[in-house]
Amino acid sequence: MKIVFVLMAMSLMLAGLIFAAGVPTAVTYIPHDKVTATMAKGGPIIEDKGGLRVLAQRRGTGEVEVHKKTNHVFIIVEGEATFITGGTLVDSKETAPNEIRAKSSQGGQTHHLTKGDVITIPANTPHWFKEIPTQTIA
Repeated sequence: MKIVFVLMAMSLMLAGLIFAAGVPTAVTYIPHDKVTATMAKGGPIIEDKGGLRVLAQRRGTGEVEVHKKTNHVFIIVEGEATFITGGTLVDSKETAPNEIRAKSSQGGQTHHLTKGDVITIPANTPHWFKEIPTQTIA
């Protein structure tokens, strides 16, 4: 039953599914034991050089992020968060090519994300998990 939940969560949890300018470079198979372990600790389940990335969960709020060439689709399967999109970056810096981070943002639109919600983030859009009262969101 637990494996079914994890596989279902992975398939539903494009919570962090990121498509870059390219396409995935290879077929990727992830065995259930790795999926289960990653779901427990958090972090990426898949990272493809073509830009496909699937995350298991996020712990903590982090910084405002802007990905100049990638889009996000978050499907929330567990937890809740206050999520900000748009706005003006405060103290921003480029951390990698086409990647910007900031300590916070001013303005923007506030979304209260809970289990079952879906939100899409177009490339070059500031976004931020401002608060995660459940400590973890998947």
